[in-house]
Formats: sequence, C-alpha cells, structure tokens
Amino acid sequence: MAVANDKQREPFFVGYFNKIPAPLVPFLAIACGMFVAGMGLLSFSLATTANDPGDGRFVWNRVEMTGIITTEPYPVLYAPDAETGEPTAFLLSGQGKRGPGVGRTLEDGMAVLAGGVLLKRGSIDMIQLAGGERGVKPANGGTGTPPEGFAPPEPVSLGRWRLTGEICDGKCYQGAMRPGRGLAHKACASLCLIGEIPTVFVSTGNVEGEEFFLLADKDGKAAPDAIYDLLALTVSLEGEVERRGNLLVFKADFDTAELL
Repeated sequence: MAVANDKQREPFFVGYFNKIPAPLVPFLAIACGMFVAGMGLLSFSLATTANDPGDGRFVWNRVEMTGIITTEPYPVLYAPDAETGEPTAFLLSGQGKRGPGVGRTLEDGMAVLAGGVLLKRGSIDMIQLAGGERGVKPANGGTGTPPEGFAPPEPVSLGRWRLTGEICDGKCYQGAMRPGRGLAHKACASLCLIGEIPTVFVSTGNVEGEEFFLLADKDGKAAPDAIYDLLALTVSLEGEVERRGNLLVFKADFDTAELL
C-alpha cells in the first residue's frame, strides 16, 4: 500500500541553481550584513592599532653636494648648510642592499662631490649614491683638497648612557622601507647590514632630544657581527654618546647587551 508523503520539504540551497529558496533569503541577508560589518570593524581595529610606519621617504630629485667625508664608524658626508654654512651630516648608501663603498677608495677628511637621491626621516638625511661608489668622487679638480675654512665638527662627548631600543639598518629605516624595523624586517635588515649599510640605533628614550644614533662599537669602529643576534629585538646597551654636529654616535659596549 502506497503511503502519501505529505511532509513539507525544508528549503535547501544548491550552488548551481540560479534562485535562492525564499525562506533562506532573510538568513543570508543577515549573515552577509554581519560579515561585512565584522570585516569593517576588523579593518578599523588593525588600522588604528598598527605601529606608525614613520615619515621616511625617497625624494626623487637628484642632488649634488660638495663636502668632506668621514669614514668611521661608517662613511658620512658633511656638507655646509645652505643657510647657516654649518656642517650638516648625510649618511651614505649605495643602491639596493649595498653600502657606499667609499671607505675603500676615498680617504677620511677628503673633499668629495656626491650625487644621488635623498632619503629623509627626522633630522638626519641619507644620500643613495648614483651608481654606488661611482656617485662620489674627489672634489676640487679631483685633488680632494678640503675647502679652506670648512671642516667636519669635532666630536663632543655627551657622557655614558644606557639606552633601550632597536638596532636597524640605516637605509630602510631612513625611508627605503616603511616602517623599516620590527621582527618582520629582520631578514631584510640582516642583508642590508651584511652589505655594509650603516647601522643605526633607534632609542625609546632620547639624548638631547634625539632618538636616532649611528651605532659603533666602544672604540668608534663599525658595529661587530654580534649585532645580527640582536636585530629586530628590544635591546638595552650601555656606551658613550658623541655629538658630531647634527648627528649623534652611540659607541656601544656590546658586552653590556641585554634582551628585554
């Protein structure tokens, strides 16, 4: 004997049908609305809690300037300020993940003509030399004789400090990448420093209002290989701070390093 099946079928969505069953439309509308609202709230939350990437940037107008080079702990060009005539520091880098290379071809205290593009962040600028070390050459007819009456500033000791912050590569932090710091940037920073990009220390505190330091060892030489184990981490270091014009140099004793 046949039994009549009078049970109402429940609505069921099938992907290849062009029509959604009417009883499911309110549920799907609410679910889609909640999903869109949730993604909006998540996006807002991520945007408002993300670390500030900073104002570092490339300035894509080529610049040329004449100044005096110092080679330790890393090559720095001191050029006269356009308004005051006072020596102003410019960090130097090559293109890509390469340092300027000028320490092997130019002597400390030599007058040079440097050309390239600027990276700007805060009070210190960097010049990415055009064609690497080919972007800098002896000035004054190729003699490299320093101009009379102009010289890099004498180092002034600001005493011994214990600073907490992060070791970074100077180029990415200056604006080649943003934010150019943090754990996600560790591999990139390692490659930049292997390529002899200047090493910098970004402090959570300040010395005479500055939080940005060119990092050296305790003897004022380039930072040792010990920095690679400390990159992208919050580290505390003790050492002497020197002012060289508008640039501060942190001569750190790496035996005092503490991970925080």
